[in-house]
Amino acid sequence: MVGERPVGRARAVIGVVRESAQGERRVAMVPKVLERLSAKGIEVVVQPDAGAAALIPDAQFERAGAKLADPWAADIVVKVAPPTEAEIARLRSGSVLIGFLEPQVRPEITSALRAAGVHGFAMEAIPRISRAQAMDALSSQGSIAGYRAALLAAEHLTRFLPMLTTAAGTVPPASVLVLGAGVAGLQALATARRLGARTTGYDVRPEVADQVRSVGAQWLELDIAAVGSGGYARELTEAERVDQQHRLTDAVMGFDAVISTAQVPGQPAPVLVTAEAVAGMRAGSVVVDLAGAGGGNCALSEPGETVVRDNVTVSAPLNLASSMPEHASELYARNVLALLDELLDEQGALAVDFTDEVVAATCVTGQDGQS
Repeated sequence: MVGERPVGRARAVIGVVRESAQGERRVAMVPKVLERLSAKGIEVVVQPDAGAAALIPDAQFERAGAKLADPWAADIVVKVAPPTEAEIARLRSGSVLIGFLEPQVRPEITSALRAAGVHGFAMEAIPRISRAQAMDALSSQGSIAGYRAALLAAEHLTRFLPMLTTAAGTVPPASVLVLGAGVAGLQALATARRLGARTTGYDVRPEVADQVRSVGAQWLELDIAAVGSGGYARELTEAERVDQQHRLTDAVMGFDAVISTAQVPGQPAPVLVTAEAVAGMRAGSVVVDLAGAGGGNCALSEPGETVVRDNVTVSAPLNLASSMPEHASELYARNVLALLDELLDEQGALAVDFTDEVVAATCVTGQDGQS
């Protein structure tokens, strides 16, 4: 049993809320995905203008079978950005909240949900296992961020990205280094490659070298390995960190553009691009730092800002996925739907199995809302 409703007695009501975080344009459910819930007889309540920032009018939700009303009292509330204190207060005890909850960096959210008796399911806590791939929102949104990062690098670079042959002569292609070969990094490499750049990838996990080469990039070998659990990198020791910075500083200076994506869950982003490295880059070069929310991979990054230092543009955009709200919302909604399939029984009633590996890992407030 979860909350106040006996399992199997009634179909769950799902609420889709309007995001309140500044700059957040995504919505947790889109009409195309919502139709699949409606087809099962599941009631979906959408807050008016929930999709407005993603250019999805209320009428499209209604045509998909949704009801426009206050969604906060629903059995399951789905959203994107972490909830505010005021939003948590609107949730009813025993309900389920699905979204990015940042349990490792903002424990106060988990504490508030626990105090409210709400079962919080963190989309960033989806385990990296085969069965959970369809729920992996970090990957779906990271892919968008990597794509956009490559476009930003091309936009800020003062030189052509591809090789161009003109009547005035041939211009060689720009060289792009991507630090971190996760989903965002691989997408950045693939996109920069499609745009005609010479691409090189680096990661402290040597086992991803083949993935870097699979998207047409070269592998930067620094002989430093830091393989962690769950497919992530571990935090480097102090000696490893110093050694890595020295080697990367020398390497970075030889590239026209650097895109950094390296993050360690629950830890500040590692500094990979030093001020010395930026100063040594050719004038007009660019650094795009996707780790700005964690402090940045570049020592000169200013989270959310684009600055010029030593004639090099350093951009540290935040929430890049939100800059493409249409596809970002659609992919995220598919992730949410896949998780809902794990939380609902065949009749659409809330039936949470806390012994399930995915459910147990994703629920950050515990089985009884008290742990």
